[in-house]
Amino acid sequence: MAGPDKIAQLRSAAMFAALPDDTLWLIAESASDFTAPAGQVLIAANQAGSGLFILTSGRATVELGSQTLTCEAGECIGELSLLVDDLYHVARVKAETDVQGFAISRPDFERLLESDSRIAIALLRALARRLVDTDRLLTADH
Repeated sequence: MAGPDKIAQLRSAAMFAALPDDTLWLIAESASDFTAPAGQVLIAANQAGSGLFILTSGRATVELGSQTLTCEAGECIGELSLLVDDLYHVARVKAETDVQGFAISRPDFERLLESDSRIAIALLRALARRLVDTDRLLTADH
């Protein structure tokens, strides 16, 4: 059941920060709680994408080739898998510390997108930001 704490935690995620309360309630109803201990792999490379993780506490490490990124509370992981059929992750994501957050399956997220177009706009902005960050990461050595 969604409550004010869950809404506040979703609002702390950059992807959802600008959404109105009624939209956050819709998202909260579809989001399942998850916890993972430090060291647990959240996403394995070459694993089919199945949904979105929203970190609410802790840190996770994204390992992409020889590059490493850190994701902290308020960041989302796996958002590309929400839009691309047959997507296989290229990076491994591992809990650096104990982490907590929410998970939303791809089918649930598709229902959310159909019910409120503002979620699609928020996702597009998050994906654009991720693309810019990835481009900077990949061109930093050149």
